Amino acid sequence: MNLLSPFNALCTVGFFARLSYALARSPVLPLFALYLGAGPEAIGFAVGISTVTGIFFKLPAGALSDVIGRRKTMLIGLVVFAVMPFAYLLIKDYSLLIIIRFIHGLATAVYGPVSMAVVADFAGKNKGAMLSWFSSVTIIGNLIGAPVGGLILYSMSAGSPSLAEFQTVYIVSGIAGMASLLIALKLLTHGEKVEKGKSLKESYEKFLSGIKEVISDKRVLITSNMEGLQNMTVGALEAFLPIYAVKVAGLNEFQAGLLWGIQVFVTILSKPIMGKTSDRYGRKPLITAGMILCAISFGSIPLLRDFYLLMLAAIVFGFGEAFVTSSSAALVADICKEKHFGTAMGTFGTIFDIGHASGPILAGLLIAHFDYLYSFWIMSLMLILAVPVFAINVKTAKQQTT
Repeated sequence: MNLLSPFNALCTVGFFARLSYALARSPVLPLFALYLGAGPEAIGFAVGISTVTGIFFKLPAGALSDVIGRRKTMLIGLVVFAVMPFAYLLIKDYSLLIIIRFIHGLATAVYGPVSMAVVADFAGKNKGAMLSWFSSVTIIGNLIGAPVGGLILYSMSAGSPSLAEFQTVYIVSGIAGMASLLIALKLLTHGEKVEKGKSLKESYEKFLSGIKEVISDKRVLITSNMEGLQNMTVGALEAFLPIYAVKVAGLNEFQAGLLWGIQVFVTILSKPIMGKTSDRYGRKPLITAGMILCAISFGSIPLLRDFYLLMLAAIVFGFGEAFVTSSSAALVADICKEKHFGTAMGTFGTIFDIGHASGPILAGLLIAHFDYLYSFWIMSLMLILAVPVFAINVKTAKQQTT
Protein backbone atom coordinates (compact mmCIF):
# COMPACT_ATOMS: atom_id res chain seq x y z
CA MET A 1 0.00 0.00 0.00
CA ASN A 2 1.29 3.44 -0.97
CA LEU A 3 2.53 5.38 2.04
CA LEU A 4 0.43 8.34 0.86
CA SER A 5 -2.70 6.26 0.17
CA PRO A 6 -5.97 7.72 1.49
CA PHE A 7 -6.21 5.01 4.15
CA ASN A 8 -2.69 5.57 5.50
CA ALA A 9 -3.14 9.34 5.38
CA LEU A 10 -6.40 9.03 7.29
CA CYS A 11 -4.72 6.83 9.91
CA THR A 12 -1.85 9.30 10.33
CA VAL A 13 -4.23 12.20 10.83
CA GLY A 14 -6.28 10.11 13.25
CA PHE A 15 -3.21 9.16 15.27
CA PHE A 16 -2.21 12.75 16.02
CA ALA A 17 -5.80 13.86 16.59
CA ARG A 18 -6.40 11.08 19.12
CA LEU A 19 -3.02 11.65 20.77
CA SER A 20 -3.98 15.29 21.27
CA TYR A 21 -7.37 14.41 22.72
CA ALA A 22 -6.01 11.66 24.99
CA LEU A 23 -3.40 14.01 26.46
CA ALA A 24 -6.18 16.43 27.36
CA ARG A 25 -8.43 13.75 28.84
CA SER A 26 -7.28 10.82 30.99
CA PRO A 27 -5.71 10.76 33.56
CA VAL A 28 -5.01 14.52 33.33
CA LEU A 29 -8.58 15.83 33.14
CA PRO A 30 -10.05 14.17 36.28
CA LEU A 31 -6.93 15.10 38.25
CA PHE A 32 -7.15 18.68 36.94
CA ALA A 33 -10.82 18.86 37.99
CA LEU A 34 -9.81 17.53 41.40
CA TYR A 35 -7.10 20.21 41.59
CA LEU A 36 -9.78 22.84 40.88
CA GLY A 37 -11.76 21.58 43.88
CA ALA A 38 -14.35 19.39 42.16
CA GLY A 39 -16.10 16.54 44.00
CA PRO A 40 -17.07 13.16 42.51
CA GLU A 41 -20.22 14.39 40.74
CA ALA A 42 -18.40 17.41 39.33
CA ILE A 43 -15.44 15.31 38.17
CA GLY A 44 -17.79 12.95 36.35
CA PHE A 45 -19.55 15.89 34.75
CA ALA A 46 -16.25 17.44 33.61
CA VAL A 47 -15.17 14.20 31.94
CA GLY A 48 -18.58 13.56 30.40
CA ILE A 49 -19.49 17.06 29.17
CA SER A 50 -17.29 16.93 26.04
CA THR A 51 -19.05 13.76 25.01
CA VAL A 52 -22.42 15.46 25.46
CA THR A 53 -21.33 17.64 22.54
CA GLY A 54 -21.23 14.53 20.39
CA ILE A 55 -24.81 13.69 21.31
CA PHE A 56 -25.95 16.90 19.62
CA PHE A 57 -23.49 17.12 16.73
CA LYS A 58 -22.42 13.64 15.56
CA LEU A 59 -25.64 12.79 13.72
CA PRO A 60 -25.86 16.16 11.90
CA ALA A 61 -22.12 16.01 11.10
CA GLY A 62 -22.43 12.54 9.59
CA ALA A 63 -25.50 13.51 7.58
CA LEU A 64 -23.81 16.74 6.43
CA SER A 65 -20.86 14.73 5.10
CA ASP A 66 -23.28 12.73 2.94
CA VAL A 67 -24.26 16.03 1.31
CA ILE A 68 -21.16 18.26 1.14
CA GLY A 69 -18.40 15.64 1.23
CA ARG A 70 -16.36 13.83 3.87
CA ARG A 71 -13.08 15.72 3.73
CA LYS A 72 -14.57 19.19 4.12
CA THR A 73 -16.53 18.02 7.14
CA MET A 74 -13.48 16.28 8.64
CA LEU A 75 -11.37 19.43 8.38
CA ILE A 76 -13.88 21.32 10.53
CA GLY A 77 -13.31 18.81 13.35
CA LEU A 78 -9.54 18.89 12.91
CA VAL A 79 -9.45 22.67 13.34
CA VAL A 80 -11.04 22.16 16.77
CA PHE A 81 -8.44 19.48 17.62
CA ALA A 82 -5.70 21.98 16.75
CA VAL A 83 -7.03 25.08 18.53
CA MET A 84 -8.90 24.06 21.68
CA PRO A 85 -6.06 22.52 23.77
CA PHE A 86 -4.51 25.99 24.07
CA ALA A 87 -7.76 27.30 25.59
CA TYR A 88 -7.05 25.18 28.71
CA LEU A 89 -4.20 27.59 29.49
CA LEU A 90 -6.85 30.19 30.38
CA ILE A 91 -8.56 28.01 32.99
CA LYS A 92 -8.47 29.17 36.58
CA ASP A 93 -11.75 27.70 37.87
CA TYR A 94 -14.09 24.74 37.33
CA SER A 95 -16.80 26.69 35.44
CA LEU A 96 -14.46 27.64 32.60
CA LEU A 97 -13.20 24.06 32.44
CA ILE A 98 -16.74 22.88 31.71
CA ILE A 99 -17.24 25.44 28.91
CA ILE A 100 -13.94 24.55 27.24
CA ARG A 101 -14.58 20.81 27.56
CA PHE A 102 -17.96 21.20 25.84
CA ILE A 103 -16.43 23.10 22.91
CA HIS A 104 -13.48 20.69 22.69
CA GLY A 105 -16.01 17.89 22.22
CA LEU A 106 -16.79 19.29 18.74
CA ALA A 107 -13.48 17.82 17.59
CA THR A 108 -14.49 14.18 17.95
CA ALA A 109 -18.17 14.95 17.31
CA VAL A 110 -17.42 16.08 13.77
CA TYR A 111 -14.30 14.08 12.93
CA GLY A 112 -15.28 10.71 14.43
CA PRO A 113 -18.36 9.61 12.43
CA VAL A 114 -17.14 11.19 9.19
CA SER A 115 -13.78 9.40 9.24
CA MET A 116 -15.57 6.09 9.88
CA ALA A 117 -17.89 6.80 6.94
CA VAL A 118 -14.86 7.38 4.70
CA VAL A 119 -13.52 3.93 5.60
CA ALA A 120 -16.95 2.31 5.12
CA ASP A 121 -17.19 3.93 1.67
CA PHE A 122 -14.29 1.92 0.28
CA ALA A 123 -14.24 -1.14 2.59
CA GLY A 124 -16.77 -3.20 0.60
CA LYS A 125 -17.41 -6.60 2.23
CA ASN A 126 -14.47 -6.14 4.62
CA LYS A 127 -16.04 -3.47 6.80
CA GLY A 128 -15.26 -5.29 10.05
CA ALA A 129 -11.56 -5.64 9.23
CA MET A 130 -11.09 -2.19 7.69
CA LEU A 131 -12.99 -0.29 10.39
CA SER A 132 -11.11 -2.24 13.05
CA TRP A 133 -7.70 -1.58 11.47
CA PHE A 134 -8.51 2.11 11.15
CA SER A 135 -9.72 2.30 14.73
CA SER A 136 -6.75 0.36 16.07
CA VAL A 137 -4.17 2.47 14.25
CA THR A 138 -5.74 5.79 15.17
CA ILE A 139 -6.33 5.00 18.84
CA ILE A 140 -2.66 4.24 19.28
CA GLY A 141 -2.75 7.95 20.06
CA ASN A 142 -4.95 7.10 23.05
CA LEU A 143 -2.50 4.42 24.11
CA ILE A 144 0.40 6.87 24.09
CA GLY A 145 -1.50 9.91 25.32
CA ALA A 146 -2.77 8.54 28.64
CA PRO A 147 0.56 7.38 30.15
CA VAL A 148 2.47 10.32 28.64
CA GLY A 149 0.04 12.76 30.24
CA GLY A 150 0.40 10.95 33.56
CA LEU A 151 4.19 10.81 33.19
CA ILE A 152 4.45 14.56 32.56
CA LEU A 153 2.49 15.26 35.74
CA TYR A 154 4.41 12.67 37.78
CA SER A 155 7.88 13.70 36.58
CA MET A 156 7.33 17.46 36.98
CA SER A 157 5.57 17.46 40.36
CA ALA A 158 7.04 16.66 43.74
CA GLY A 159 3.63 15.65 45.06
CA SER A 160 0.33 17.09 43.93
CA PRO A 161 0.61 18.61 40.40
CA SER A 162 0.49 22.41 40.11
CA LEU A 163 -1.33 24.54 37.54
CA ALA A 164 1.90 24.95 35.52
CA GLU A 165 2.28 21.18 35.18
CA PHE A 166 -1.28 20.76 33.93
CA GLN A 167 -0.70 23.58 31.44
CA THR A 168 2.41 21.82 30.12
CA VAL A 169 0.32 18.77 29.24
CA TYR A 170 -2.21 20.92 27.38
CA ILE A 171 0.54 22.64 25.38
CA VAL A 172 1.79 19.21 24.24
CA SER A 173 -1.82 18.31 23.40
CA GLY A 174 -2.12 21.45 21.25
CA ILE A 175 1.07 20.63 19.33
CA ALA A 176 -0.28 17.17 18.47
CA GLY A 177 -3.60 18.69 17.37
CA MET A 178 -1.82 21.15 15.09
CA ALA A 179 0.14 18.26 13.55
CA SER A 180 -3.08 16.41 12.67
CA LEU A 181 -4.53 19.49 10.97
CA LEU A 182 -1.37 20.26 8.98
CA ILE A 183 -1.09 16.67 7.73
CA ALA A 184 -4.77 16.68 6.75
CA LEU A 185 -4.42 19.94 4.84
CA LYS A 186 -1.54 18.45 2.84
CA LEU A 187 -2.80 14.92 2.23
CA LEU A 188 -6.60 14.86 2.45
CA THR A 189 -7.81 17.87 0.46
CA HIS A 190 -7.65 16.34 -3.01
CA GLY A 191 -9.42 13.62 -4.92
CA GLU A 192 -12.90 13.66 -3.42
CA LYS A 193 -15.83 13.64 -5.78
CA VAL A 194 -18.68 15.73 -4.46
CA GLU A 195 -22.12 15.81 -6.07
CA LYS A 196 -22.65 19.18 -7.75
CA GLY A 197 -25.67 21.04 -9.04
CA LYS A 198 -27.98 20.44 -6.08
CA SER A 199 -29.99 23.32 -4.74
CA LEU A 200 -30.03 24.21 -1.08
CA LYS A 201 -33.54 22.71 -0.83
CA GLU A 202 -32.46 19.44 -2.46
CA SER A 203 -29.44 19.17 -0.19
CA TYR A 204 -31.59 19.83 2.87
CA GLU A 205 -34.12 17.19 1.77
CA LYS A 206 -31.32 14.65 1.29
CA PHE A 207 -29.96 15.55 4.73
CA LEU A 208 -33.36 14.95 6.41
CA SER A 209 -34.27 11.82 4.42
CA GLY A 210 -30.99 10.15 5.35
CA ILE A 211 -31.55 10.84 9.03
CA LYS A 212 -35.16 9.59 8.88
CA GLU A 213 -34.25 6.38 7.08
CA VAL A 214 -31.43 5.47 9.45
CA ILE A 215 -33.06 6.26 12.79
CA SER A 216 -36.27 4.40 11.87
CA ASP A 217 -34.37 1.07 11.80
CA LYS A 218 -34.46 -0.47 15.28
CA ARG A 219 -31.56 -2.78 14.42
CA VAL A 220 -29.32 0.26 13.98
CA LEU A 221 -30.49 1.77 17.24
CA ILE A 222 -30.17 -1.42 19.32
CA THR A 223 -26.77 -2.34 17.86
CA SER A 224 -25.53 1.20 18.48
CA ASN A 225 -26.92 0.97 22.00
CA MET A 226 -24.74 -2.06 22.73
CA GLU A 227 -21.60 -0.06 22.07
CA GLY A 228 -23.19 2.90 23.85
CA LEU A 229 -23.61 0.85 27.03
CA GLN A 230 -20.14 -0.63 26.73
CA ASN A 231 -18.79 2.87 26.22
CA MET A 232 -20.63 3.97 29.35
CA THR A 233 -18.23 1.81 31.34
CA VAL A 234 -15.29 3.18 29.32
CA GLY A 235 -16.33 6.71 30.27
CA ALA A 236 -16.68 5.71 33.91
CA LEU A 237 -13.17 4.22 33.89
CA GLU A 238 -11.71 7.32 32.23
CA ALA A 239 -13.14 9.48 34.99
CA PHE A 240 -12.69 7.33 38.07
CA LEU A 241 -9.99 4.72 37.43
CA PRO A 242 -7.29 7.42 37.93
CA ILE A 243 -9.00 8.65 41.10
CA TYR A 244 -9.52 5.10 42.38
CA ALA A 245 -5.95 4.10 41.53
CA VAL A 246 -4.34 7.13 43.23
CA LYS A 247 -6.69 7.80 46.16
CA VAL A 248 -7.94 4.29 47.03
CA ALA A 249 -5.36 1.80 45.72
CA GLY A 250 -2.42 4.07 46.59
CA LEU A 251 -0.77 4.04 43.15
CA ASN A 252 1.00 7.03 41.55
CA GLU A 253 -0.18 9.08 38.57
CA PHE A 254 2.09 7.24 36.12
CA GLN A 255 0.72 3.85 37.20
CA ALA A 256 -2.80 5.23 36.83
CA GLY A 257 -1.98 6.23 33.25
CA LEU A 258 -0.48 2.79 32.58
CA LEU A 259 -3.68 1.07 33.69
CA TRP A 260 -5.62 3.05 31.11
CA GLY A 261 -2.88 2.59 28.51
CA ILE A 262 -2.74 -1.21 28.83
CA GLN A 263 -6.49 -1.44 28.32
CA VAL A 264 -6.21 0.62 25.13
CA PHE A 265 -3.16 -1.39 24.00
CA VAL A 266 -5.03 -4.69 24.30
CA THR A 267 -7.97 -3.25 22.40
CA ILE A 268 -5.68 -2.05 19.59
CA LEU A 269 -4.01 -5.44 19.22
CA SER A 270 -7.27 -7.37 19.32
CA LYS A 271 -9.58 -5.29 17.14
CA PRO A 272 -8.19 -6.14 13.67
CA ILE A 273 -8.30 -9.86 14.46
CA MET A 274 -11.80 -9.60 15.88
CA GLY A 275 -12.91 -7.46 12.92
CA LYS A 276 -11.72 -10.07 10.44
CA THR A 277 -13.39 -12.76 12.52
CA SER A 278 -16.69 -10.87 12.47
CA ASP A 279 -16.44 -10.49 8.67
CA ARG A 280 -16.14 -14.25 8.37
CA TYR A 281 -18.33 -15.67 11.14
CA GLY A 282 -20.76 -12.93 12.10
CA ARG A 283 -20.99 -9.86 14.32
CA LYS A 284 -23.53 -10.88 16.98
CA PRO A 285 -21.54 -13.58 18.86
CA LEU A 286 -18.57 -11.24 19.29
CA ILE A 287 -20.72 -8.37 20.53
CA THR A 288 -22.41 -10.66 23.07
CA ALA A 289 -19.13 -12.13 24.36
CA GLY A 290 -17.57 -8.68 24.58
CA MET A 291 -20.39 -7.27 26.69
CA ILE A 292 -20.03 -10.13 29.18
CA LEU A 293 -16.23 -9.71 29.42
CA CYS A 294 -16.58 -5.97 30.00
CA ALA A 295 -19.23 -6.46 32.68
CA ILE A 296 -17.13 -8.99 34.63
CA SER A 297 -13.85 -7.06 34.48
CA PHE A 298 -15.47 -3.68 35.22
CA GLY A 299 -17.29 -5.11 38.23
CA SER A 300 -14.08 -6.65 39.60
CA ILE A 301 -12.07 -3.40 39.75
CA PRO A 302 -13.40 -2.16 43.15
CA LEU A 303 -12.38 -5.50 44.66
CA LEU A 304 -8.72 -4.94 43.75
CA ARG A 305 -5.89 -2.82 45.18
CA ASP A 306 -2.77 -4.45 43.71
CA PHE A 307 -1.38 -2.78 40.57
CA TYR A 308 -0.88 -6.06 38.71
CA LEU A 309 -4.36 -7.36 39.51
CA LEU A 310 -5.83 -4.05 38.38
CA MET A 311 -3.78 -4.37 35.21
CA LEU A 312 -5.22 -7.87 34.64
CA ALA A 313 -8.74 -6.47 34.97
CA ALA A 314 -7.84 -3.71 32.50
CA ILE A 315 -6.53 -6.33 30.04
CA VAL A 316 -9.75 -8.36 30.20
CA PHE A 317 -11.77 -5.17 29.77
CA GLY A 318 -9.64 -4.29 26.73
CA PHE A 319 -10.43 -7.66 25.14
CA GLY A 320 -14.13 -7.16 25.81
CA GLU A 321 -14.06 -3.71 24.29
CA ALA A 322 -12.32 -5.08 21.18
CA PHE A 323 -15.01 -7.75 20.76
CA VAL A 324 -17.80 -5.16 20.88
CA THR A 325 -16.24 -2.30 18.94
CA SER A 326 -14.82 -4.49 16.14
CA SER A 327 -18.31 -5.67 15.24
CA SER A 328 -20.92 -3.08 16.21
CA ALA A 329 -19.96 -0.29 13.77
CA ALA A 330 -19.53 -2.87 11.00
CA LEU A 331 -22.96 -4.34 11.75
CA VAL A 332 -24.53 -0.88 11.53
CA ALA A 333 -22.79 -0.33 8.17
CA ASP A 334 -24.01 -3.76 6.98
CA ILE A 335 -27.60 -2.77 7.74
CA CYS A 336 -27.55 0.67 6.08
CA LYS A 337 -27.47 1.71 2.45
CA GLU A 338 -24.14 3.01 1.15
CA LYS A 339 -25.48 6.49 0.40
CA HIS A 340 -26.31 6.91 4.10
CA PHE A 341 -23.03 5.66 5.64
CA GLY A 342 -22.33 9.13 7.02
CA THR A 343 -25.75 9.36 8.66
CA ALA A 344 -25.47 5.79 9.96
CA MET A 345 -22.07 6.47 11.53
CA GLY A 346 -23.45 9.73 12.94
CA THR A 347 -26.37 7.90 14.55
CA PHE A 348 -23.98 5.24 15.86
CA GLY A 349 -21.66 7.95 17.17
CA THR A 350 -24.49 9.83 18.85
CA ILE A 351 -25.59 6.76 20.84
CA PHE A 352 -21.93 5.93 21.47
CA ASP A 353 -21.49 9.40 22.97
CA ILE A 354 -24.67 9.17 25.03
CA GLY A 355 -23.05 6.16 26.67
CA HIS A 356 -19.66 7.83 26.98
CA ALA A 357 -21.14 10.99 28.47
CA SER A 358 -23.51 9.21 30.85
CA GLY A 359 -20.76 6.88 32.13
CA PRO A 360 -18.73 9.37 34.17
CA ILE A 361 -21.83 11.33 35.16
CA LEU A 362 -23.72 8.24 36.34
CA ALA A 363 -20.62 6.84 38.05
CA GLY A 364 -20.06 10.15 39.84
CA LEU A 365 -23.62 10.22 41.13
CA LEU A 366 -23.49 6.59 42.26
CA ILE A 367 -20.08 6.92 43.94
CA ALA A 368 -21.25 10.02 45.79
CA HIS A 369 -24.18 8.07 47.28
CA PHE A 370 -22.75 4.54 47.54
CA ASP A 371 -19.17 3.32 47.18
CA TYR A 372 -17.07 2.12 44.24
CA LEU A 373 -18.16 -1.50 44.66
CA TYR A 374 -21.93 -1.04 44.40
CA SER A 375 -21.59 1.71 41.82
CA PHE A 376 -19.50 -0.43 39.46
CA TRP A 377 -21.73 -3.48 40.02
CA ILE A 378 -24.87 -1.55 39.10
CA MET A 379 -23.27 -0.43 35.83
CA SER A 380 -22.02 -3.95 35.09
CA LEU A 381 -25.53 -5.29 35.53
CA MET A 382 -26.77 -2.86 32.86
CA LEU A 383 -24.40 -4.46 30.33
CA ILE A 384 -25.57 -7.97 31.20
CA LEU A 385 -29.26 -7.05 30.89
CA ALA A 386 -28.71 -5.55 27.43
CA VAL A 387 -27.49 -8.84 25.93
CA PRO A 388 -30.86 -10.64 25.63
CA VAL A 389 -32.49 -7.50 24.22
CA PHE A 390 -29.85 -7.42 21.49
CA ALA A 391 -30.07 -11.15 20.79
CA ILE A 392 -33.84 -11.11 20.37
CA ASN A 393 -34.28 -7.92 18.36
CA VAL A 394 -31.35 -7.74 15.96
CA LYS A 395 -31.79 -10.20 13.12
CA THR A 396 -29.41 -9.94 10.20
CA ALA A 397 -28.60 -11.88 7.08
CA LYS A 398 -25.72 -14.34 7.41
CA GLN A 399 -22.32 -12.80 7.02
CA GLN A 400 -20.44 -13.73 3.91
CA THR A 401 -17.51 -16.01 4.59
CA THR A 402 -15.19 -14.70 1.96
